[in-house]
Amino acid sequence: MLRRITALLVLTAASVLLPPAASAEPAADPAACDPVDPAACLLPFPNDWYTVPDASTATGLRVDFARAAMPRNRLRKHIDPAGWNRNDGFSPGSMILARVPGLDLGTTGAAPVTDMGRSLLADAPIVLLDTVTGERWPYFAELDANASSPDRQALIIRPARNLLEGHRYAVALRDLKDASGTAIEPTDVFRALLGPALPDGDPLHERQRAAKEVVADLERHGVGTGGLYLAWDFTVASERNLSERMLHIRDDAFGRLGDRSPSFRVTEVTDNPEDDPIARRVRGRMTVPSYLNVYGGPPGSRFRLGPDGLPSRLPGNVQVAAFQCEIPRSALTEPGRAALYGHGLLGTEEEVGSGAVKAFAAEHGFVFCATRWAGMSKDDIGNAVVSLADFGNFPSMADRMQQGFLNQLWLGRAMTTGLPEHEAFQNAGGDPVIDVSHGLGYYGNSQGGIMGGALTAVSTDIRRAVLGVPGMNYSTLLNRSVDFTQYAVVMNLTYPDELEQQLILALAQMLWDRGEVNGYARHLTTDPLPGTPDHRVLLHVAFGDHQVSPLTADVLARTAGARVHRPAVAPGRHPDTVPYWDIPSIGSSPYDGSALVVWDSGTPYGPLTNTPPTEGRDPHSDPRRSAAARLQAATFLKTGQVVDVCEGAPCTAPSGG
Repeated sequence: MLRRITALLVLTAASVLLPPAASAEPAADPAACDPVDPAACLLPFPNDWYTVPDASTATGLRVDFARAAMPRNRLRKHIDPAGWNRNDGFSPGSMILARVPGLDLGTTGAAPVTDMGRSLLADAPIVLLDTVTGERWPYFAELDANASSPDRQALIIRPARNLLEGHRYAVALRDLKDASGTAIEPTDVFRALLGPALPDGDPLHERQRAAKEVVADLERHGVGTGGLYLAWDFTVASERNLSERMLHIRDDAFGRLGDRSPSFRVTEVTDNPEDDPIARRVRGRMTVPSYLNVYGGPPGSRFRLGPDGLPSRLPGNVQVAAFQCEIPRSALTEPGRAALYGHGLLGTEEEVGSGAVKAFAAEHGFVFCATRWAGMSKDDIGNAVVSLADFGNFPSMADRMQQGFLNQLWLGRAMTTGLPEHEAFQNAGGDPVIDVSHGLGYYGNSQGGIMGGALTAVSTDIRRAVLGVPGMNYSTLLNRSVDFTQYAVVMNLTYPDELEQQLILALAQMLWDRGEVNGYARHLTTDPLPGTPDHRVLLHVAFGDHQVSPLTADVLARTAGARVHRPAVAPGRHPDTVPYWDIPSIGSSPYDGSALVVWDSGTPYGPLTNTPPTEGRDPHSDPRRSAAARLQAATFLKTGQVVDVCEGAPCTAPSGG
């Protein structure tokens, strides 16, 4: 796979170094930009200045990016905004971006990643306010550590828990200071907006009206606006807008399926020697209804949208999805529990045959089956690289990821209906080796933890899920992951402006929300989506993870209402003023509910900046290699209870192996 990735990177690099095409598009049109932040068009972001009224949406708004406002790549091609302009708001986990020349966050006193509680102080210099409820929202602020020039360094404000869908938020930057402690003055444009009313014909007339409305909202809710540098507002996308496509294809496909089993074909059965804990490996293929616009739904295809804006099938369109199942030796005498397994970054279903997953199956009597995460599997590497070179292609990734959820749901339904009736899933006496009486569980690691959260939130069959080394919000994850380093080469070549890179990540998240747990986190547990039961989840986090930032698992826990096992880590291990701030403790064991458990194998905590870890060995795979962690995970899947397998102490996992 690495050779394939390298070849694609080389080809992409060669393409972006070619002379710009004759049809290259002009630079951003100032008329399409918000004039309050001239550093880059679309700043500040997210921003209701880039929406229009639309009575057909749940928020009453629709995003309306002009093509000339969107970032351009090296070939001077603007990102096509069509995929974004169907949204009725912005991501519930959106990074909030502005450019403040000379800003020093320490001197200013802004809440850092190590002290998010400071964001709620009455005199906090950065305020994030829910204008619907008047609630001050927690966050942390950072400056982009990847910027090579202070002139292109973004101020990034990240919510400590996801914002409420459909709510409007106001952002206030006030009393900002440079490193010497000198106050940073607002721009001439924003100063004019705060001044006397501008006449109707003035180019800033409408912008002033919007700004004064935001200032009025802040003051109405007790937020002082003295020393104001900048203020603006934005609306979060609605629950309907974030989830309706996925729920539509789920309900349409399963409504047509009825009580029948999905169609599948077993292609290979391998009986293992007796010293292997897995008695039998079964491979096969299934046909899944495809809602993409190309027959077979290959990488690069997108949803075929009907007149109602929802996915619509081409006649007879199906996607053929491979699956692999691991049957432990114990299941030949006592049927194993049915569970889906979710593979890691850009991988395949074959990961279900890895040592740690086989050990889980054998130790605790589970039959695991897996299929590929269409949209984010080995098959999609080429399309991912193409999207990094032209983010106008990114909607194809988000759409295929949702089709990938349907593929997973289809396999899950097959596990509890048709597979047990096939001879490959029966013992010598003809009895099924899969126990369907307890329903379907889910276990996934890494990408399987990120996308597995979304899968769980939309599943009507899965009720309990273990999300191994999970996180959410790729706009936060990418810069903090060692896995993104090689892909960042393409982005650095094709979109070299580091300020615009952060904008692009924020734009991507608006669509990525439909394909990962960030868009579903609020409905993952006790506030289920329409037609969906509630769920319980157990989050297993690797302290110091190099690939999936534990920071984002904390945000997931806060958003989904999970509690944390305390003591989470040994004293002095965590850099935060209050480690796991705003996440309640589990309390007594066993605990009936969703939980976060941290597994520490000695790696230092990661950087406090938006950069990947470099110190120590990567503990990413350690939790799944721990027999104690597997026991806790299996007990949770079987009973819904979180048991303390660490005897009241921080949980530790063996390193390496």
